[in-house]
Amino acid sequence: MKNWGVIGGVAAALAAGLYVLWGPIAERKRRRKGLVPGLLNLGNTCFMNSLLQGLSSCPSFIKWLEEFTAQYKRDPNQSTEHRYLSVTLLHLLRALSCQEVTEDDVLDASCLLEVLRMYRWQISSFEEQDAHELFHVLTSSLEDERDRQPRVTHLFDVHSLEQPEITQKQISCRTRGSLPPVSNHWKSQHPFHGRLTSNMVCKHCEHQSPVRYDTFDSLSLSIPAAVWGRPMTLDHCLHHFISSESVKDVVCDNCTKIQAEGTLNGQSIENQRTTFVKQLKLGKLPQCLCIHLQRLSWSNQGAPLKRHEHVQFNEFLIMDIYKYRIPVHKSSQNELNQKNSEETTPGTKDGTAVKPSEAEQPSGPKPVFMNGACSSSFLMSSGTFPLAAFPECSSPVYLYRLMAVVVHHGDMHSGHFVTYRRSPPSPKSPLSVSTQWLWISDDTVRKASLQEVLSSSAYLLFYERVHSRVQHHSLELKAED
Repeated sequence: MKNWGVIGGVAAALAAGLYVLWGPIAERKRRRKGLVPGLLNLGNTCFMNSLLQGLSSCPSFIKWLEEFTAQYKRDPNQSTEHRYLSVTLLHLLRALSCQEVTEDDVLDASCLLEVLRMYRWQISSFEEQDAHELFHVLTSSLEDERDRQPRVTHLFDVHSLEQPEITQKQISCRTRGSLPPVSNHWKSQHPFHGRLTSNMVCKHCEHQSPVRYDTFDSLSLSIPAAVWGRPMTLDHCLHHFISSESVKDVVCDNCTKIQAEGTLNGQSIENQRTTFVKQLKLGKLPQCLCIHLQRLSWSNQGAPLKRHEHVQFNEFLIMDIYKYRIPVHKSSQNELNQKNSEETTPGTKDGTAVKPSEAEQPSGPKPVFMNGACSSSFLMSSGTFPLAAFPECSSPVYLYRLMAVVVHHGDMHSGHFVTYRRSPPSPKSPLSVSTQWLWISDDTVRKASLQEVLSSSAYLLFYERVHSRVQHHSLELKAED
């Protein structure tokens, strides 16, 4: 009887061991099917985990990292695993997008923190951090890494000298002329890089100052005051971002010049100060668009508060109305209008009434969100466009598709970051875009619906530009040239 008890105990222990060894593995395989690996929380590192999941859903960014790190592979004896941020980040994002085979369902991203410390960023894994701040740490560090690379081919770099674009004339000693051209590899900016335009116009003489350009990696949008009965949309935030503002007491060179022309010779003229109208627009839209919704506000007592209201956004986003257009000279515009009036009767075309062009419309305040293209809030969740109601949306140039959403739960003092992201495409069709969405909280991964994604209180939105067939054809022609 005693022996039977021992045998039973051994059998129970063996069964328990088999469950421990094989049970989780079988469960892990079932859980991983159609999903992506999670990330280990190292102690309040949900801010990093959520951002990495969002970046891994942007194929253009991963492709850029692959091209960026290509030259590191020329020296097989050089260990780059923990020396370059780009290499470490690429391995993590490829694993999270299922482009690298890994047996682990939960990955450890502590290597990224170690590399950032080498870049002199002291990021503690035990303190509450912000995902948007980490995004700028990564983009700025990648730019620093690019700028540290040699701009001129070294004479001992045999591999580069053997490339067809490096000619003997370029490497010969010169007494005059320019240096060898900088490699396009190091000229290229990361796909989140864009440019803002700042336009200043004098309200008195309508003189326009030279347009200023500033770079951006993400659009940080404030949430305007809510209007009762009207939902807050992403278009409201974007329109508020580019809305004009008055800047008083600015020296106008043109007004000063006009004043000087009407005075006697030799009489001193003071600089004329007037009010200028300033407006921001997007001069260069990036391939990957990161939008940050500012949810930090301040109470009357100066205490930080979080804004929890829902900002409506869509799966597709049209950015044409926020793009900077080079203004057309009045004389050129008048000639164009006169030519149009000579060809057809105003308001008709082949006997059919048509909408007057923007140049023919009376000058005055334009309706909100109708500046040459329809609002993104009119786009259907399925990605179809209401073309019959809004014909100006039939061929948007700057069309973006939602790839990931980072959400913050909690208040300004503590909370938790989670991510909604697209599932990676099938290996059979790697160029396709998956319609399956995932909800990820550190090491927990589950499937989600698009409706759940669009109902979330977004903190960071990751969009990727969609090129039409015509644009793809023009890009292919440029590549051939």
